[in-house]
Amino acid sequence: MKKRELCGIYFRIKRNEQYENICFTDMTEEEQKEILNDLSPNAIRSLCLRLAQVVRILGDTFDLSAAEGEEK
Repeated sequence: MKKRELCGIYFRIKRNEQYENICFTDMTEEEQKEILNDLSPNAIRSLCLRLAQVVRILGDTFDLSAAEGEEK
């Protein structure tokens, strides 16, 4: 998996017997689920708000929308 570091939210996780600081969006789904299980509801809300900001910024920067690619 290519490291893109899109959201800037890092967690320390163990990969290949070594600990690394990995951006949430660069984690596997299994790693993300493990992190979410350990977070408080308030921390999960903050994470969701930050991820929404990142999606908005990417959409604005690259003029993307979910409707693109749909047949009209």
